[in-house]
Amino acid sequence: MASNYNRKSASSGSRKATSRRASASGSAGRAPRPAGGGGRPSARGSMPRTAAPRPSSNGSYRVIPGGQLPNRRAGQSRPSLSSVRVGDIDRLERSARTQKTYRRHLVRIGVIAALVLALVVSGIAVYYSNLFAIESVSVTGVEHLTASDMSELASVPAGTTLLRVDTAGIRDRLLKDAWVQDVSVNRIFPNTLELAVTERTIAAVVDVPTENAESTQKWAIASDGMWLMPIPAKDSEAGKKTSAKVYEDAESVLAITEVPYGTSPEVGAYCSDASVNNALAIVDGMTTELAGQVKKVAATETESTTLTLESGVEIVFGTADNIRDKERVCLEIMKEHPDGLAYINVRVVDRPTWRAL
Repeated sequence: MASNYNRKSASSGSRKATSRRASASGSAGRAPRPAGGGGRPSARGSMPRTAAPRPSSNGSYRVIPGGQLPNRRAGQSRPSLSSVRVGDIDRLERSARTQKTYRRHLVRIGVIAALVLALVVSGIAVYYSNLFAIESVSVTGVEHLTASDMSELASVPAGTTLLRVDTAGIRDRLLKDAWVQDVSVNRIFPNTLELAVTERTIAAVVDVPTENAESTQKWAIASDGMWLMPIPAKDSEAGKKTSAKVYEDAESVLAITEVPYGTSPEVGAYCSDASVNNALAIVDGMTTELAGQVKKVAATETESTTLTLESGVEIVFGTADNIRDKERVCLEIMKEHPDGLAYINVRVVDRPTWRAL
């Protein structure tokens, strides 16, 4: 029994030793297995294969080597591998496009700035040059004033140009003249300055008492109540310098007489006399054929303002209230008395009175 047990132990021990020797000899005869366990010997048992790229958690791909690359010499360094995300590639492309667009915009801005600078420099050079020097002054729209009077009043500096001329200052100087209601100063290139004037017209001629109240002085007055000028006698030295249009209008417009003593007209000032202003308001507000028949207005007092027609009929009109109603009543009375009237009183329009011839 003892001999059998010993034989089995020896046999078992010999088998384990033989197995260990075989294992050791086999391990020494083949290449070591990669640490990752991904590479397996090929069918020929010569070289391991490289594992396929595996996606990482952030969406990029990385290559996991499964062994040595084919035909790599001993001691040769392994090529470095890096990971790139898809989003990084798109961001780089967008950044490149943005920089390209930005550079293109900078070029455009530079070109525009250069053009603007050139225009500014050219404009300054032209402004201070004598390129558009004023050689003539054209005056339009004047009848009571002469062109020479307007040119003198405008006082355009000698040697100035259309670009440097002070049009606002010229306009202000012209508006100081009583005849000038409005004016436009226009540049007409290359060398003409135009003064387009809108004149006031004579609405009436007022007989204003002089200081000693022994005579009267005729004054032209506009419809807005501005005193235009004293009208000199035609044969006087001042009359010879006055426009013929002034005398023409003075003969055809309304005459305001019997003005209260103390009325003090001034050229370019607005009339402050209530009687004169009331007479102007009456004539200006009349709309029927009666207005064309009024030849004279006596403006002694506002309440007793009296119109004298071309036919000689006197109409006590009173204040400039209810003008149309007063006109209508006067025309009805005149129609009822075709043989003629001497006097009509419409100061109180609903209680008129009259006297026939």
